[in-house]
Amino acid sequence: MTAPVQSHPPLRHAALAAAGIARRNLRTALTTPSLLLPPLIAPLVFFAAFCGGLSVLADAPGFQFTPGYVAFEFVFVVVQGAVFTGIFSGLTLARDFESGMARRALVAVADRRAIVGGYVLTALGRAPVTAAALYLAGLAAGMPAGGVIDMLVLFAVTELLAAIGALWASGIALRIRSVQGAPMMQMPAFLGLYLAPAFVPLGLLTGWLHGAAAVNPFSLYLESGRGLVAGHPVRTAETLAVSAVLIALLTLWALRGLRRATAQAS
Repeated sequence: MTAPVQSHPPLRHAALAAAGIARRNLRTALTTPSLLLPPLIAPLVFFAAFCGGLSVLADAPGFQFTPGYVAFEFVFVVVQGAVFTGIFSGLTLARDFESGMARRALVAVADRRAIVGGYVLTALGRAPVTAAALYLAGLAAGMPAGGVIDMLVLFAVTELLAAIGALWASGIALRIRSVQGAPMMQMPAFLGLYLAPAFVPLGLLTGWLHGAAAVNPFSLYLESGRGLVAGHPVRTAETLAVSAVLIALLTLWALRGLRRATAQAS
């Protein structure tokens, strides 16, 4: 009797392949300044600019955030940094298509889902570096240290955001297979972040901007993150639930892109 044929290789093989891709990408990123520095320097520049140029907003009537404006903006730039760390991972995938590396992986890797997993793991490996750099910059600027547990939860949320950014950008990279897809990866993230309560609390926004921010998922991440920094967690469970839904949907988005890239490579 013929043994049944497995539809997919063992999960362990896929995990090893994903880890190998992530290890290669992280090693390349850590030894290539042009890949290492932009995702790290950009949020630090934004942090310095926002805290210096917009700190007067803390004196606006109704602005109430006990840890101060530096801590208020820290949460925004750490969320932004995590999302764009993930997007840079998707850009790496697009660059690998241009160099031929990703096309070779489509042929060599038995379970091609490991390719998506590898670039997500790359983002997860880089996100803590960005978050730690921003945290140290915040402390240097006078931000309260915050509770250990609260900061660990915030860092865990940045990992989720990095995965969300990587899955979104990887889906585009797999469809376009060129760094020319970079604007499509970045523009929706920019719009989402800056249509959230980035510089003042939601209650101080008015008109259509308030309406847009009220339904913007990034507003949830900012509100829960600022609660963690202030030592009064709010909407943490809701944030984790929304993250789970987004990751599930964007995983399907990335895997559909993977099927299209596989068909093109055949």
